[in-house]
Formats: sequence, structure tokens, C-alpha cells
Amino acid sequence: MAQNLTSLEHLIQILEKFPGIGRKTAQRMAFYILQMDSEGIYALAQSIKDVHEKIVHCSVCCNITETDTCPICSDEKRKSSPIIVVEDPIDVMALQKIKEMKYRYHILHGRLSPLDGIGPKDIRIKELFARITENNDIPEIILATNPNVEGEATAVYLHKILKPFEIPVTRIARGLPVGGDLEFSDEITLSESIRGRRAIR
Repeated sequence: MAQNLTSLEHLIQILEKFPGIGRKTAQRMAFYILQMDSEGIYALAQSIKDVHEKIVHCSVCCNITETDTCPICSDEKRKSSPIIVVEDPIDVMALQKIKEMKYRYHILHGRLSPLDGIGPKDIRIKELFARITENNDIPEIILATNPNVEGEATAVYLHKILKPFEIPVTRIARGLPVGGDLEFSDEITLSESIRGRRAIR
């Protein structure tokens, strides 16, 4: 690439580091940014700066927030509701789309993965322990880690170490997605769908 395009190539390489962004997508994004006016560029740069400087972790649930205690933990209507344990803040955003759900959350910021050198001390299990110890208003803990090898290992580990607290610990159901076809489903998904069957009301 020509010398005068070094800055553009550098931007492409940075964008390539984003999850799910390949070389071609990074190039399209870079050229889109290149065509933005000064106001748009400033707004983009300022929003990135603001996120970096203002976002902190909630002192209660470890979710991302701009205040010491996030809006969910500050919601009095959720004060005695179950706690859903998830891997990442983005999982909370997904669950919050379910309007009738008024649960609390605890974000681990990862999952157990011995092959990657990630153990119990590397995720927010200690904070979950402290939260349970300090509160007697937790009716249930729902483990909502992802249904993959690491997520399952994390759920099994948490279930084991939470037993002494004598709080009901459950695991989210898994199975066929709405709109999915049996013929395109894998064996594990079909098996979990049968195990998680329920009565028709």
C-alpha cells in the first residue's frame, strides 16, 4: 500500500481486532469513516472517549454502568427477586428485552476455561459470594451461562460451591429456538429439548 495511506491501513488493522470483523468488513468500515464529515468524526471519537472514561462496574452486580450502583440494582421492585448469573454485560442486555422479567443479575465477566488459563479467581465469583453472604433476600439463583463447554463447566462449578448457602440454584432451559426446524437441529439441542419438555396448558 502507498505510503500516504499508512493511516488508513492502521485504522483497518484496528477495526479488524473487533469481534466478528474480518478484513473486508474492516475496510468497508474504514472507508465509511473516511467519508464522514468533521462533526460525525468528532461525535464518534467523543463517544468512544466517553465510554472509556465514564463506564465503571456496578459495586453490587458487576454490570457496566456510569454510577456506583447500576439502575437495575437500584430498582426497589427487584429488591427480593432471583439473581440471574451471566457471563458478560451483553447477556444482560439480551435478557432485558424480555419485558415481563424483573430479575437481578450478577455478571461474571468471563467463564471458566482451563485451556485458556481462566480459573475461578479470574472471574467475579468472589463478588457473588460476598453478595450472597451479605443478603438474606435471595430466593433463587439462576445460572444462565452459555450452553457451550466452558459455560456448562462454569455452571456445574457454581452449582457445587453454592450448595452450602441452601439457596435454590437452577439452570436455564435449553432447546429448539422458536421458528427452528427439527431437521436442522443437532443431537444435543434435540436431547435438551426432550429433557426440558413441559405440560401443555
